[in-house]
Amino acid sequence: MRDYEVVYIFKSALGTDEIDARLQTYHEKILEADGSEITAVEHWGKRQLAYPIDRNDNGYYVVAQFSTEPEALPEYERVLKLDEEVLRHLVVLSEGELAVPSSMHEDDDEPPRRKRDDDDDDDDGGDDDDDGSEDDDAEDGDDDEADKD
Repeated sequence: MRDYEVVYIFKSALGTDEIDARLQTYHEKILEADGSEITAVEHWGKRQLAYPIDRNDNGYYVVAQFSTEPEALPEYERVLKLDEEVLRHLVVLSEGELAVPSSMHEDDDEPPRRKRDDDDDDDDGGDDDDDGSEDDDAEDGDDDEADKD
């Protein structure tokens, strides 16, 4: 028995009732294996996609965790691939708690965190200093004539 996590992206035109009905169908495929169980289902709601998928700019995200035998996954994924209302899905081994997107945190007192690669300096190789001074001699390799004596 292994723990898995799946992210579904449905077409945003589907209603919550339709999505729940589809989830029930998919999860029945998982539960067919002995000892399998759905441990968590989290609706993230409608979100803008990073890029259009089949001419869809938005999708409805649902994340679920479940435990099952690896032999149950091929039939489960086959059913997902046949459903035209599922834009994308991803099944991975679960690494613990169900992840919650940062926009869904209820703790609004905390300031938003910066991304690790989001820094203030330009990475384009330019010699732009924030203080406006021109002390680039050491970086350019141009030493003054007085330093060579």
